[in-house]
Amino acid sequence: MKQLIFLTFAFISLTAFSNNLLFDITDGHFRPETLPRLQSMNDGEHFTVLVNNESVVRFSYRTGNVVDTLLHLPRLRNAPIDHIVGYEFSPNEEWILVYVNPVSRYRRSFTAEYFLFNRRRNDMRALSNNGRQEAPLFSPDSRNIAFARDNNLYMHRLDFNTELAITRDGEQGKIINGIPDWVYEEDFSTRRMFDWSPDGRFLAFVRFDESEVPEFSFQFFNRNPDRDGITLYPTDFRFKYPKAGKQNSKVRVFVFEDFNRSTREIVLPGDDTDFYIPRIRWTNSPDQLAIFRLNRNQNRLEMFFANPASTVSRLILTENAPEFFDYRLLDKIHFFRDNSGFLFVSERDGFRHVYRYRINGILDRQLTSGNWDVTAVYGFDERNNILYFQAATTSPLRRNVYALDARGRKTRLSPQDGTNDAMFNSTFTFFINNFSALGVPNQFSLHNNRGAQIRVLEDNAALAQRFNALNLPRKEFFSFTTSENIELNGWILRPRNFNPNLQYPVVMIQYSGPDTQEVRDRWNIGWEYYLAENGFIVAAVDGRGTGARGREFRNSTYLQLGVLEARDQIEAARFLGRKSYVDASRIGIWGWSFGGTVTLLSMSTREKVFAAGISIAPVTDWRLYNTIYTERFMRRPQENFRGYEITSPLLQAQNLQGRLLIIHGTADDNVHAQNTFLYTDRLVEAGIQFDMHIYTDRCHSIRGLQTRRHLFRMKVDFLRRNLM
Repeated sequence: MKQLIFLTFAFISLTAFSNNLLFDITDGHFRPETLPRLQSMNDGEHFTVLVNNESVVRFSYRTGNVVDTLLHLPRLRNAPIDHIVGYEFSPNEEWILVYVNPVSRYRRSFTAEYFLFNRRRNDMRALSNNGRQEAPLFSPDSRNIAFARDNNLYMHRLDFNTELAITRDGEQGKIINGIPDWVYEEDFSTRRMFDWSPDGRFLAFVRFDESEVPEFSFQFFNRNPDRDGITLYPTDFRFKYPKAGKQNSKVRVFVFEDFNRSTREIVLPGDDTDFYIPRIRWTNSPDQLAIFRLNRNQNRLEMFFANPASTVSRLILTENAPEFFDYRLLDKIHFFRDNSGFLFVSERDGFRHVYRYRINGILDRQLTSGNWDVTAVYGFDERNNILYFQAATTSPLRRNVYALDARGRKTRLSPQDGTNDAMFNSTFTFFINNFSALGVPNQFSLHNNRGAQIRVLEDNAALAQRFNALNLPRKEFFSFTTSENIELNGWILRPRNFNPNLQYPVVMIQYSGPDTQEVRDRWNIGWEYYLAENGFIVAAVDGRGTGARGREFRNSTYLQLGVLEARDQIEAARFLGRKSYVDASRIGIWGWSFGGTVTLLSMSTREKVFAAGISIAPVTDWRLYNTIYTERFMRRPQENFRGYEITSPLLQAQNLQGRLLIIHGTADDNVHAQNTFLYTDRLVEAGIQFDMHIYTDRCHSIRGLQTRRHLFRMKVDFLRRNLM
């Protein structure tokens, strides 16, 4: 009897610990402390930080000491606000633009109330009294600010405290000036589509005509509750959402001239109107506006230089890609101050590398080379002719920071193996390195530009101690070769007190999306540790299409998005299933978004590889997803009918093997709940039983403290029922 009581008590104690561990993970208790947002000042010797949401304080890079306080709300006479959410400086650092009360528009964009603080006069005033503002931008001469409101652009003159309407034709659901439509914001990762010329004379902007873009709508069921907390009538949310093969916004580039208040259109060569303009950007000449145009299939990039006065544009650079051009490479372009040339990142030799061009578009030379990818470009020190970048040189699992001098000598600046990411100051004399590894939470340290450490800013030692005290098992890296002779990388996490003579169930974690990685040498504490504590082996494998292994591996999934990814997860499950300590009949898989799609495809084979799977917010047919993302990898359905057919979980629903839990939020504006509703309807028609959960009014991320606790508790219970 005493032994039974002891075992019962031990089980209750373990369960309580496990529940606490799960909620600690979902609540973010193992997220490392980070640095506050630092802004380097023009002199490169100082940076500023927002302190207590009320003060902008200047610090010294060299000493870390406070130098002075540039803005302190409590000491400001008649301050119109009592807190600050965010801020930025004018180019001459005389003005500080602050904002309060941000309201999200989509994933990245938001409107807010902005205020201008003048350091010299020590006063603060509203940027505009005519409504909330969006994406304000100082002119390079610090005399004007352009901003958006209600689909139009405006200019605030700092010298005179006046406001001027630049456009007037903006209209909801039709015309947008200077601000991206939904699909540009989501899949070109931008929230501002206007830019000042170097002399502040011209403002270039992109005009979107989304009149012919199909509209999508969903309902919010609990947005306007009464006193009893009940919403009697749902609220409709409508927005323009172009699905694969459908009409996009028609985009045009205009230039507004401040001097005579005139607006001219820049007409690009060619009669095709079905293209993208993912970026516009001025070179360091006021006579050269760089306009980047992508064709609809996104495999041909053209860079034009347009003259704002004559509106004449000429083609400078063309980049043809075998599969598609990654728009993110455009953010790595650097135009030299003397306008003699520019740096450009390309995958033309099979890996991402940096190239130097003359300003007329003639290739000067390739700066970086090797069978590894440049994964970030931090900047180019023109005074010393040094390129600073991040690369996966030693392994796809790791990242290092480098300097490349004029002679082509590459110097590693990050001493520790793992994941290193740098943030340089404005003069490239210092950088803050963010380092982490599998068992090491993020460590932030200050270095000079030769890599020598000056001091540690945050070591997260308390987090490391707290985590180590739990004595949880540790992840181990592994690799294996598939039946198609493809070597794949993975990590595995075994239960505490692992016994190789027993057989364990396995849960496979994956995202599998293009150019992403789950298998990295970095700090990332997820629910896999909770699963391991509850008797599961957990593993992750990065299949074909994932990042840091060159263009061929990354783009191998082109025109068949999800097929090879699912095949590699199946191969990984078979590899694990051959281990003596794995019960091959109890392997599960889960994924979110793209990972949810791959989960469904991995379970839709004639062979039952996975006993159970969890799919959250999946795309169940690529025709249901947006144009830019889908067509980048799949082209239009009209051009790739077979590809859309073989990648559709919807069309393969009748082949589902194993028990499925499918989850979606009803207010998901990205991957619409329609995907799940159509898919589960096919399962019903096929007579296949499944589990389903819907989260009311939740977006793609299904956020919320209690919501996340509920979600992960439900996932664990499902896996216990079906794999234990």
